[in-house]
Amino acid sequence: MVFPGDEATDNVTDWGLNKFTAEYGKKGVTKDAIFAYCYAVLHDPVYREKYALNLKREFPRIPFYPDFAQWAAWGEALMALHIGYEEVAPWPVERIDTPDPKRAEGSHPKPVLKSHPDKGLVVVDADTQITGIPREAWNYRLGNRSAIDWVLDQHKEKTPRDATIREKFNTYRFADYKESMIELLAKVVRVSVDTVAITEAMRASERPQSEAAA
Repeated sequence: MVFPGDEATDNVTDWGLNKFTAEYGKKGVTKDAIFAYCYAVLHDPVYREKYALNLKREFPRIPFYPDFAQWAAWGEALMALHIGYEEVAPWPVERIDTPDPKRAEGSHPKPVLKSHPDKGLVVVDADTQITGIPREAWNYRLGNRSAIDWVLDQHKEKTPRDATIREKFNTYRFADYKESMIELLAKVVRVSVDTVAITEAMRASERPQSEAAA
């Protein structure tokens, strides 16, 4: 798989290609398709749950599922979402602004940046909430937190422990990035919802009780 700006480098070995063509034949089985297939399998919730302990201590073994083309297509769709997340159509969230009329001129509302999955909303700051977020959007996780919460955490104002850095270089203000964060959040919601839809389709797919693995 080659990404924009990268030099052409195979991420699938000839040995791996031979393993897959021996299993599925040569039609449609290219190194790019194998890469996409593997990307899909590594997002398969059934696979991740079944081999959770193994994945913590050893390299993953990729099973041969019956429908190679379908899994490769899922992988391509996931990569398009995850690599091109900045270009996806934003989810149609609703923005609710309730400015405090007593706030001093030139001041900014206090950042909150907290999500409420059960309510389908994100509290951005003292003035602004984003609603209309599907509950399942929080099911797409990056490590131990949802992609939505990852975005919020990256935009929080944090005080450096080092006094010199705190005094001279701590210039970040959330208010300067509020609008771009809201735009990004709507796109991450889209990525999250579409990713969960794909992984739930994976969960529902038929597969044998045991599979050979590469």
